[in-house]
Amino acid sequence: MEIRVNDEADEETARVIATAVAEHLGQPVEIVDENGGRVSADDGDWEEGGAVVTDREERLREDVQSILEGGPERGHEKIEDLGKLFVRDRLDMLFDEIAYEDGTFARYADDDELPGDGLLTGVGTINDRQVFFTANDYTVKAGSLGQMGVEKEIRLAERAAEAGAPIVRLIDSTGARLDAEERDEGDTHMDRYRGGKMFYNQCIHSGQVPQIGVLYGPDIAGSAYTPVFCDFLVMVDDISGMAIASPRIVEAMTGESIDMEGLGGPEVHAKHSGSADLVVPDEEYAVEAVKHLLSFLPQKYDAPNPTREAKPPVKNPKGLDQVIPDEPNEAYDVHEVIDRVFDRESFFEIKPEFAREIVTGFARLNGKPVGVVANQPDHVSGAIFPDSAEKAAEFVWICDAYEIPLVYLCDTPGFMVGSKVEKEGILQRGRKFIYATSNAQVPKFCVITRKAYGAGIYAMCGPSFGPDATLALPSAEISVMGPDAAVHALFGGQLEDMEGETREAFIESAKAEFQKYIDVRKQASNMQVDELVPAGDLRQQLVARMTAFENKRRTRRDRHHGTILF
Repeated sequence: MEIRVNDEADEETARVIATAVAEHLGQPVEIVDENGGRVSADDGDWEEGGAVVTDREERLREDVQSILEGGPERGHEKIEDLGKLFVRDRLDMLFDEIAYEDGTFARYADDDELPGDGLLTGVGTINDRQVFFTANDYTVKAGSLGQMGVEKEIRLAERAAEAGAPIVRLIDSTGARLDAEERDEGDTHMDRYRGGKMFYNQCIHSGQVPQIGVLYGPDIAGSAYTPVFCDFLVMVDDISGMAIASPRIVEAMTGESIDMEGLGGPEVHAKHSGSADLVVPDEEYAVEAVKHLLSFLPQKYDAPNPTREAKPPVKNPKGLDQVIPDEPNEAYDVHEVIDRVFDRESFFEIKPEFAREIVTGFARLNGKPVGVVANQPDHVSGAIFPDSAEKAAEFVWICDAYEIPLVYLCDTPGFMVGSKVEKEGILQRGRKFIYATSNAQVPKFCVITRKAYGAGIYAMCGPSFGPDATLALPSAEISVMGPDAAVHALFGGQLEDMEGETREAFIESAKAEFQKYIDVRKQASNMQVDELVPAGDLRQQLVARMTAFENKRRTRRDRHHGTILF
């Protein structure tokens, strides 16, 4: 409603008039001057004066509020017994603000115990970034997925990809809802727009927008693919687990008696399967892990990477050389190198408990995100095993998908040998590491800190594998194999006829002769590396080179894709 006043009315007077009239009439009022120009209104951001809420709107708001409270009381008692937070409390912890939700009234007409069909979907902000989310409500039939829940997940994922924004999935589901009323006769999960579509979308959206999953409970059967199809998976200790079948089904089908913790608990997937990227002690840590991951990742694959204020390393870069032992077989912790090269407290390790002979994680170099792939001499000398090859390959591929530059810290005797690793597929799985490194087109830099033996330097982005620089420290040794292996390969027959001191003296003499051929200065003179760098200058060199390649172009190759799968 508009009320006209003469030109003598000031804005304060007009606002008082507008508010009084609006309250009297029960409808919004706007004060305009004789020319029709706006003077004032009872807006108050349109939340106070003049607000008129009809009975119809009030009933809707009451229905919404009831839905927001989740499932029945027994569902809330259940999560309390399990030590879990209500799903909306999780969202409040993670998001600065929830902008909106979709599908609030899903299944409303069918069952008053299925609010939202047990799945929340919407958009919120985390550190001023738009993030799409799905979140199972465990108070509604243990978070199981029903028809409309699946529909909500499918729509959310497709819209996130179209909008170019990350997806965070808060997963607390026992799997597909198997109630008879969920399906018509002859209905299956294979329909074009049903359950399988969820996983299809996760696959085709992979590498388009970041997908982060947090697992809060046991996830069983096909739905357990939701967490493992995420780019990163965080598992909450004591309450989470995932397996392709429940312990009860496992025992019925195989006779194996095992509980959920032993079948697919956090330790299983953090240390043995490698399916979990991080295990956290509680839900608060899970929130911090998600925020930390997002701080390294772009909104979508071709968006700028988030930067932070540059910080010096936590330890003096000029002390790097003394960290690396002279002896090639002497152990040291590669984290000591990381602490002297990358920005202070920026390193965020991925899969820290799995295949510990290789270290992968995000860090910042002069405030900018990088991916770090480092051999760990402190564990089995940094040799590359089947598991570590696959771990590194996956990480390299993710970094390339989101255009995060890579720094390789090479100190490895090469790929592990023996019948055990052959049976585990050292060649089959090792090729994935070499393949990922070869095809990654982000800025990538190889730093040979000490040993670079055999095919290990191939996987670690040696000169033939497209690095934008191969840098060697004075402690570097580049060779087709280590001195011990070389001596036995070259003189194995002779050594069989030797014993005692004579044999040992021959080995030491042969090793000393071999060392002449792996002199890094001579190799640098032949341009086998781009630059031989004093260890104390490594951080400075990497910062300068990373800056030089910020606008590195990607090459479109004449093919659909490679034939090597991860």
